[in-house]
Amino acid sequence: MTNNLYEYVGNLHMHTTYSDGEGSHADIARAAQIAGIDFVIVTDHNVLVQGVEGYYGDDSNGYVLVLTGEEVHDQARNPQCNHVLVYGAEMEVAQCATDLQGLIDAVNAAGGLGFIAHPNDPPLDNWNEPAIPWADRQVERFAGLEIWNYMSNFKGLLTSRRRTLRAAFRPEEMIVGPEPETLVLWDKLLDEGRRVVGIGNSDAHAITYRFGPLSHVVFPYDFLFNCVNTHVLLSQPLTGNVQDDKAALYRAIAMGNCFIGYDIPGNTRGFRFSAHGQHGTTIMGGSIRLGPGVTLQALAPARCHIKLIHKGKVIAESRGRENLTYTAQATGAYRVEVWQDFMGQERAWIFSNPIYIEETSGYITY
Repeated sequence: MTNNLYEYVGNLHMHTTYSDGEGSHADIARAAQIAGIDFVIVTDHNVLVQGVEGYYGDDSNGYVLVLTGEEVHDQARNPQCNHVLVYGAEMEVAQCATDLQGLIDAVNAAGGLGFIAHPNDPPLDNWNEPAIPWADRQVERFAGLEIWNYMSNFKGLLTSRRRTLRAAFRPEEMIVGPEPETLVLWDKLLDEGRRVVGIGNSDAHAITYRFGPLSHVVFPYDFLFNCVNTHVLLSQPLTGNVQDDKAALYRAIAMGNCFIGYDIPGNTRGFRFSAHGQHGTTIMGGSIRLGPGVTLQALAPARCHIKLIHKGKVIAESRGRENLTYTAQATGAYRVEVWQDFMGQERAWIFSNPIYIEETSGYITY
């Protein structure tokens, strides 16, 4: 049943001193505790750090599950585009980075998940820093896309010194939502019949930047863990066993039983998107057969602007309400966007993964 799900909030993209971050795994765990999220997956560049996974914390302050993956890219390529977030492979795959399709296939063969990172990353022209987007788009069989990367999003704001200072010190005023081009790309892939899971992350480094006489950490881990995260829905609670809980989280992420939440405009916990019909019930990431009375239901944590997206178009929406219900008439992938008024502007708040309505059998129920 969709009302008997267990929700866990995590961040799936960050860096430590093993690559280009400035904190340790223990630092990240403490920051996650402060932010109140449940798990993190540390993804250092081209290195799978082993021996650090586990639950960090104590009975007084709670526990955070720390897992490790990696962010793999071809370091000899200039610019170093085609970054892939690798989860659950349990082996080093950076040696495959020179061939993107070969890398994806190696991750799949190892039982892991490969997500294309920041697919529309912008350049920093004023700092002579190139873009690092997804360039080789003919590849297949990747698990999904990083729909919202906070730091890549932040880069796109740095078009002048004035905007840079404002974005660094008042980011909540500047951030509106993920790159529209990434959402168009996601809808295109879904319309082609591909099952592409969307995730959202911080890409946290906790690096100190200097602006003349000023210095500022852009941004601390705990701040970013309060921004864009991925919420994973499980049919059973986590147990405290690291291996079992890791497997459960990766299974749910692989299925797309998750959504992206941006918590600055408000707490996103509690969002649900489900489908109900004579052939069963399913949640985001699942499938259901098309039939009479198949209804899609979105429930948000507060009054907001809810949009139902099918084939890249808004086919239904509600404003100033907490819910939306729609009777489906066609097959395909349906996803939900939730927008919220904050600081005088409507901003992206929640992005669901799709529900797939099919003509054939093979639906998944909960």
